[in-house]
Amino acid sequence: MASKTRILIVDDDPIVAESLSEMLSREGWDCANAYDADEALSVLADAKARPFQVILCDIALPTRSGFDLLRDVAKHHPSVAAIVLTGYGTVQSAVEALRLGAVDFLTKPIVNEDLSKALDRAKRHQALLEENTRLRTRLREPTGMDGIVGGDHRMQRVYEVIQAVAPSKTTVLMTGESGTGKSLVAGALHRMSPRANAPFVEISCGSIPETLLESELFGHAKGAFTGAHADKQGRFLAANSGTIFLDEINSASPGMQLKLLRVLQERKFEPVGSNETVEVDVRVVLASNQPLEDLVASGAFRQDLYYRINVVKVELPSLRERVGDIPHLAEHFLEMHAQELGRTITGFTDDAMDTLRRYPFPGNVRELANVVERAAVLARGQTIGVEDLPPQVIDPGGSSLASAPNLKLAGTAWHGESLADALLDPERRIILAALAASDWNRQHTADALGINRTTLYKKMKQLGIDGEERRAG
Repeated sequence: MASKTRILIVDDDPIVAESLSEMLSREGWDCANAYDADEALSVLADAKARPFQVILCDIALPTRSGFDLLRDVAKHHPSVAAIVLTGYGTVQSAVEALRLGAVDFLTKPIVNEDLSKALDRAKRHQALLEENTRLRTRLREPTGMDGIVGGDHRMQRVYEVIQAVAPSKTTVLMTGESGTGKSLVAGALHRMSPRANAPFVEISCGSIPETLLESELFGHAKGAFTGAHADKQGRFLAANSGTIFLDEINSASPGMQLKLLRVLQERKFEPVGSNETVEVDVRVVLASNQPLEDLVASGAFRQDLYYRINVVKVELPSLRERVGDIPHLAEHFLEMHAQELGRTITGFTDDAMDTLRRYPFPGNVRELANVVERAAVLARGQTIGVEDLPPQVIDPGGSSLASAPNLKLAGTAWHGESLADALLDPERRIILAALAASDWNRQHTADALGINRTTLYKKMKQLGIDGEERRAG
């Protein structure tokens, strides 16, 4: 059942307020009354869980006028639509009310038809106000999904896959380097699914000794092994009706892989040391930081298990592949850590941000979060400068572009040319390599190189790069 539209009626005459409340309640409104401006503001402030959509207020109120109330409503409750009601209507007061944001202006005695039309207009106006507020909020936030920050086209593809697969119970396999955010994506997948109110259980298979992993996953019976003094519930049963996330599945032993295959096929298992079969209804999400295809080829990973878990694959890009997201992520982590530290830090200097964009971040998003936390702790002022960044970020032992895959520079012999001329050839080859990697999409290339699209166009023109190279390739 749709919730009723809430309206706050403000009139210093209790008879008028209660009559209006009774009449509008019969017409399906959820009504509340207040008898002066201060009480009205208090009621609005206390209604955060179930906010009001419309306020119907008299102009002649004790202590503070309805005009004062309109000013405060516009400032503190901008998504509430206001209708002004008065027994002394003048053109001047109507104009003032509309100037202060009122949707309509009515005079007493009230004509029901006029009030009904005014309320309809107020509801439509309020819906627009609410939508505008949502849009402004979205524009202020970095592009992303459910707590995941990033607007790179590779991440957009990740969001699309997650949104498509979330409503189902299909097994999902995530791949990508360590630190790319697989745990965060798994959590988002769970929260966007019908299982959101059930448990989300996460376990890193690589961090638990092989002898204990089976007990952690499936539980054990009392006396199953030395130290098993009581029955223990495993993670699969703890995640019943919800989602279990098995990280670093590539580290599971062949024996454990066989047990996982049965669970995925039958949703059944026996705790260690028990003959009792346990059935579970659980959605399984897995992640690997190594290419499972290579492990299958070498015999280190079961082929039948790989085919069983490789139903929907989500490939998370490394941070060096989504350089354009570094500013959003850095600002996000800075705001979070500054708040935890109780410090006022307004952002990064241009040089500091350029330094972050040039660094290859082998530890990916996790490393960036740690770098920003360190900078927030050690910052000398209210802005993060280059001097606040770790030494390995400031001087990583050479250009990040030079150390990036497929972008190796030529030798460093000098032939008498100026530095600017000497850099033209490697710069041209770097841009050509980045264009080829992004299938000549200029925006994606600019993002990957950490420059804006206008700068890319200028450099392409300066270096004589056009579509001929693409056609030749």
